[in-house]
Amino acid sequence: MPALGTFLLLSCFVVAAYAATACLAGARRQSTRLTESGIGAFYLVTALMSVASAIIMYAFVTDSYAIKYVDRYSDAAQPLLFKLTAYWGGLDGSIMFWVLLLSVFGAIAVRNSRESHRELIPYVVAVIAIVEMFFLFLMVVHNNPFETYLADIPPDGQGLNPLLQNVYMVIHPPSLYIGFVGMTIPFAFGMAALATGYLDDSWLRAVRRWTMVSWLFLSLGLTLGMIWAYEELGWGGYWGWDPVENAGLLPWFTATAFLHSVMVQERRGMLRVWNMTLVITTFFLTIFGTFMTRSGVVQSVHAFGEDKQLAFMFTAFMTVLLVVSFGLLIYRLPLLRARHELDSWISREAAFLANNWILLFSAIFVLFATMFPTLSEAVAGERLTVGPPFFNKWMLPIGLALLALTGIGPLLAWRKSTIDNLRYQFLWPVVAAVVTGGGLVALGVRVWSSGTCFALSAFVTATLVQEFVRGARVRQQYSGSDLVTSAIGLVARNQRRYGGYIVHLGIVLMALGFAGDGFKQEEQLLLKPGQSVTVGPYSVRHDGIAITQDAQKQMVTARMVAFRDGKEIGPIAPAKWFYNKRTEEPTTEVAIQRSIGYDLYVVLAGFDAQQQSATFHVVVNPLVNWIWVGFGILAIGTLIALLPERALATAAVKVPAGAATGSSTTVLLLLVLLGASAFPVHVHAQGHVEGASTVVVPMSPFEREMQGQIVCMCGTCGRQRLSECTCGTAEQMRVELAGLVKQGYTREQVLDYYVQKYGSQEPLAMPIDKGFNRLAWAVPYAVGVAGAIFAGAAAFRWSRRRHGPEAAPAVEATQAEAWQQKLDEELRDLD
Repeated sequence: MPALGTFLLLSCFVVAAYAATACLAGARRQSTRLTESGIGAFYLVTALMSVASAIIMYAFVTDSYAIKYVDRYSDAAQPLLFKLTAYWGGLDGSIMFWVLLLSVFGAIAVRNSRESHRELIPYVVAVIAIVEMFFLFLMVVHNNPFETYLADIPPDGQGLNPLLQNVYMVIHPPSLYIGFVGMTIPFAFGMAALATGYLDDSWLRAVRRWTMVSWLFLSLGLTLGMIWAYEELGWGGYWGWDPVENAGLLPWFTATAFLHSVMVQERRGMLRVWNMTLVITTFFLTIFGTFMTRSGVVQSVHAFGEDKQLAFMFTAFMTVLLVVSFGLLIYRLPLLRARHELDSWISREAAFLANNWILLFSAIFVLFATMFPTLSEAVAGERLTVGPPFFNKWMLPIGLALLALTGIGPLLAWRKSTIDNLRYQFLWPVVAAVVTGGGLVALGVRVWSSGTCFALSAFVTATLVQEFVRGARVRQQYSGSDLVTSAIGLVARNQRRYGGYIVHLGIVLMALGFAGDGFKQEEQLLLKPGQSVTVGPYSVRHDGIAITQDAQKQMVTARMVAFRDGKEIGPIAPAKWFYNKRTEEPTTEVAIQRSIGYDLYVVLAGFDAQQQSATFHVVVNPLVNWIWVGFGILAIGTLIALLPERALATAAVKVPAGAATGSSTTVLLLLVLLGASAFPVHVHAQGHVEGASTVVVPMSPFEREMQGQIVCMCGTCGRQRLSECTCGTAEQMRVELAGLVKQGYTREQVLDYYVQKYGSQEPLAMPIDKGFNRLAWAVPYAVGVAGAIFAGAAAFRWSRRRHGPEAAPAVEATQAEAWQQKLDEELRDLD
């Protein structure tokens, strides 16, 4: 069986090589038979990879420990679900899963576009096949998942990492992989368009849906990652700017920018070079993200480990990718000139330009900050830590600016907005923002940053409501139906636009959830049986500890009762699990009591079984569930935008006027139920790496603040902050920090102590702004200013009127006005 698997991988490489060669030769010679044979070979790769994948999954199910990969990531006691998902749980299998997905996606894309883009398909096949060949080459020469032991076959496997034995990890990695791999399809069509010179907008139509689907799965993967971190890592948060998290975020930024800027090209014929650049950059970032997580250039709890040989092969591939891609782009620049100029700085095109600049800056900043520790080690010989405080300092205002643009963009007209138009469009959204902001100030809510986020959320929400209500009223005048039916008809007529608005509503809800983090309350303390603690509106009482055992692990569970406003709401059971095969990686099971407004989040940080006492980390997280609900709304909006135009239009036409209200009510009920299903209100338990049995409780706000400024130096937790990490090393460092605070050390003295002790600034969550480290602070400013200058210069160039012999002949004023009116009407129609 392992020999057959290896043979299939080698066959896939040979067949993919033939597919690429035959398609390129067929296109050059205009030989249909040669091209068709290449496409047939391309489909064959999908079939071979499916068989190879079935073999490795069968090996997991049948406990074939002669295969090293199966031995490392499975054992006999592992549940069947986790045996199957162990397929992508390790480095070798994840690469194999990547190729499987790419072969399936490629086959679907080629089949769907084979007739409509006949001239592009040979090059599309060649590009995808070459990418497949790279990953197949990695498996054949370096990371063969079918490699076997020659002797001493282990009787049982080592088991999957306990952190990965979680239902969210069953679907989180595949979602991210689908998002990553899906971006290959737009790249392949873009390269085909550049190679053939067919650079009209038809290739955009072929890739827009693929980009949206990939973007949706990237969003799903990132959200599932946040839920997993929230429930599995046990530190009360959901996003820690871990390098692997950032790897998934990088292509999301550029793909989001593309989905906005592509509308400018479709409607105004502008940003053609820019859109091609975004397609190339997004694909490059998916490869770079894969490189980051598999080569060991960054330190992360999620990374697969250090592998210099793999890093070298990825570097070579990425270099070739950039040279060829941008070389073709430069070669075709004359064919990519914009067809129109920017008519006004106060227009939707200008808003999209600002949106693109901010998103690209975000991607560059996150990439630079993620790689800065590696860069500092290579240049200055000192590895630094760039932790959440540094990222938050920059990304907070960037996020607020993007939220503001989410509301501003729909209010601006294409081409140019007049003063009257601005007054008409902005009046109610601005009133909503001012009233919300004023009310929050009156209630004592701090303006920065949560208050600003709430006010901007009100602004965007008012914008969206205004767009739906005005559009529905116009439709109501023509159809004579009620307002709700008219609104549904509006969505059915232009699902791309109004689906996008629903996506924006999801973003607003997620922003509310993020803003709630500013009101988080938490306590760490030791409780004996019968004692309780109150945090916010919640109280929890500790009743004792129970120790149980199953085939995989030993479980230490705290028996507690939760109260809200003095009323009992039920038992909760935070726990610690010690897996038999990985005793050095115990997990902590978090108990969560969910509600619309708050989450009660309790972690068993340490315990004394003999005394029945335990140390708990109790957190009250306001609004956190709105993040998950917001993603649900975002997904619904994306799916509406993805529907074929005729689907909803046909449905709307067939619904009788009198029955439409009932139908709309059903849709609304479905939406409510979908939202409710994303809001399970129950006690839940999940897990996290743990080593200590006790936790030092911070005695002062200053000590708590310093726990957030120092990172754990254990080397395995991905540099989590002391306030978050629960490993044994973090526990010792917290004891040490408590001693320093008790001795009266200032903030600077504490930081200096750790720098002196470890000989570098690596224990600091944020590099000190001096010397080489100043680069970390200066580069984002420089990139931001340079990007603003570039965007401004491009907009200024587009906005100049052409004069001289090449200028269009002048037209009579009346004729120009007539054209203007006709164009506005057409644009409004398209809008």
